Amino acid sequence: MSEPAPEEYRKELSNRHINMIALGGAIGVGLFLGSGKALNQVGPGLMLIYAIAGVMIFFVMRALGELLMYRPVSGSFAEYAGEFIGPWAKFATGWGYWLVWIVTGMAEITAVGEYFQFWFPELPQWIPALGALIVLSGVNLIAVKLFGEFEFWFALIKVVAIVSMIVLVALILIFGFSEAGDTAAVSNIWSQGGFFPNGPTSALLAFQIVMFAFIGVEMVGQTASESKNPKQVLPKAINAVMLRILIFYVGALAALTALVPWTSFSPDGSPFVQAFALIGIPAAAGIINFVVITAALSSCNSGIFSTGRMLRTLSEDGHAPNAVGRLSARAVPSRAIAVTFGAMLIGVVLNYVAPEEAFTYITSASTVGALFTWGMIVIAHLGFRRKVARGEIQATTFRMPWAPYSNYVVLAFLAMVVVLLAFDSDTVIALYITPVLVIALGIGYVVSRRRSTERESARI
Repeated sequence: MSEPAPEEYRKELSNRHINMIALGGAIGVGLFLGSGKALNQVGPGLMLIYAIAGVMIFFVMRALGELLMYRPVSGSFAEYAGEFIGPWAKFATGWGYWLVWIVTGMAEITAVGEYFQFWFPELPQWIPALGALIVLSGVNLIAVKLFGEFEFWFALIKVVAIVSMIVLVALILIFGFSEAGDTAAVSNIWSQGGFFPNGPTSALLAFQIVMFAFIGVEMVGQTASESKNPKQVLPKAINAVMLRILIFYVGALAALTALVPWTSFSPDGSPFVQAFALIGIPAAAGIINFVVITAALSSCNSGIFSTGRMLRTLSEDGHAPNAVGRLSARAVPSRAIAVTFGAMLIGVVLNYVAPEEAFTYITSASTVGALFTWGMIVIAHLGFRRKVARGEIQATTFRMPWAPYSNYVVLAFLAMVVVLLAFDSDTVIALYITPVLVIALGIGYVVSRRRSTERESARI
């Protein structure tokens, strides 16, 4: 006889898993690749841009953390949106977040295929992309603990790469060895035209580049119902977000711009590759290529995990088919993961047959989707605090600082980033796609509610 399927997730994610998942979520592929373009656009002041954006993300995470301490559940922010904003908010947040990770996952597996061509130029890029998707889907189907182990090592690789570079640059500044020893100086940070040599406008426009490096930081909230000690480990992991952003983003950029003047970095390449090459490390490009592949695999792995849990949450209220929400004997949402696999498989096909421009348009959906998710977390937190003030629910000891004023500051900041999307030809397409997504979600919600009403009527 087959083992009956469980009704709840297993709590198999340990403290070290949660900490590294939170850490890995805060370090995206954008730091290794996108920081070159942003650094060329802004100058050394990019450190301040990352710091300001990091403060906003920290407040979002503190809002999420307070909600998690109130009720740690899978599908966390969709659940909270439904409870403190309304049923439509759960539908929109859940499906919006699912879409964010689907298109992000498509982009990441495509990136894996492209980066594999560094070593195997004759290999069609759809082959490693498909292989990565199959392996990571298998990992998520086996057990949540295996997912945690993969994320632990993926995050560790990124951390080792960044910390190694920071330490090596510090040693070069002190002892003056390597090819960059004669030119490396802390004064490089401000001696090439100041912190914002290209003016305040270029610095302001960089926010819409920087914010997307943080996509995935909220994913730690999805682990709540599968963590062994959520109320102990999650606050510590969330509180560490700001420090990690300062170390891994601000610290890395400070090291890069001290090693050589910021004008030396190409906007089209990875500044990490150039830094490792200047230090004299053999195969610098190969090392960073490996790190970027692991970062892309980590993002895709997180996407499969998150979308599976979110689909199950949506199915519980009839916002997705009931069958999708069933757990396997291993206590993983296997059918939801299979749906995610099928959706991301479209990315492999699309990458094979469609022009690059079409793929760029689809991935633009993730930009607005991430901002929407963060905004809904902050708005749901406002609803939570209002109920606490009325005495309807009990307050938690882990609270968002300076609420509700900090909530309004974050919402204003996110709105500013949306407006800034219109001033960049690479991101303005996201604003064109947004009305289409809103209409699609609206139609989906109406259909979902109608079916739920019909089912309730049939039962009566």
